Amino acid sequence: MSKTSTEFVRHALNGSTMGTRWSALFFAPPGFDDEAARKALQSAVGEVDAQMSTWKPDSDLMRLNRALVGERVPVPAMLMEVVRLALAVGKVSDSAFDIGVGDAVTAWGFGPAAAATDLIRTALTARRVPAHEAIELGDGEVRKIVPIALDLNGIAKGFGVDRLAETLATLGVRDALVGIDGEMRAMGRRLDGETWTVAVELPDPDRRAPHSVLSLQDCAVATSGDYRHWVEVQGRRLSHTVDPRRGTPVLDAPASVTVLAPSCAAADAWATALTVLGPGKGGILARQVGIDALFLLRGEEDCIRACRVGRIFGDEPATGKPQS
Repeated sequence: MSKTSTEFVRHALNGSTMGTRWSALFFAPPGFDDEAARKALQSAVGEVDAQMSTWKPDSDLMRLNRALVGERVPVPAMLMEVVRLALAVGKVSDSAFDIGVGDAVTAWGFGPAAAATDLIRTALTARRVPAHEAIELGDGEVRKIVPIALDLNGIAKGFGVDRLAETLATLGVRDALVGIDGEMRAMGRRLDGETWTVAVELPDPDRRAPHSVLSLQDCAVATSGDYRHWVEVQGRRLSHTVDPRRGTPVLDAPASVTVLAPSCAAADAWATALTVLGPGKGGILARQVGIDALFLLRGEEDCIRACRVGRIFGDEPATGKPQS
């Protein structure tokens, strides 16, 4: 049966999560219970937040952070899935993405508390062990080998977007665009048969304007940038992205990095990794692992220059599916 405007109805739902908003735009047959869908979507992202938040002292992640070295800590399946993916990206990226930066995130004021000079000094001098070497994953358990504070802010929102998509799929929805705070995942197509359009934002802290537009089908997009969240130290604005190798905000980071991937969790993690690496090393790594990425770089007089990696951001039109 063909999909026509009389057979399917447009739904636009949203709610709060992780200090921001989630959204879901989708099409479903007449009689679809959107209130039940709203509750299911809210529950899905709420479960992610309850497991992975550093702002909730009773989250599963914070319980793991409080555990002693050597203690085997049972963790729920979703948290284990995210940690496993994070460690894999961390290893491939040579720890440019690393979830063992909880101490630095806290020190520089990117967590619930304000920046603290004594904690910054400690983060700067700490012996930094990559998370994939510092923790051991077992059957539903995580064990810290050395002291480490985990932070999932570079991947949890992306995973939350994936949970939105998975939840809609269980409700029979095949065509949707879901997102959290600009991290997006496209399912299928729009009602008119066209692909979903998503804007890549111009990295301007004073206004919201598109730099370019992507046409997406069955893939996800995430952006890491320095223009929405930052700290100011001695008159210098520093990105909220932490360099895991130094325990400081990334210096001379790209204005933004946008990545396409099959899952939003992977896109989220890789956008952070490539922000840390920059367009030189990051571009080389992205080509090696087959990632489509767009680096936006600031030039003189705030001129924005683009560095494009991959088929989708290359000479071909920015449409289609990313490589797995």
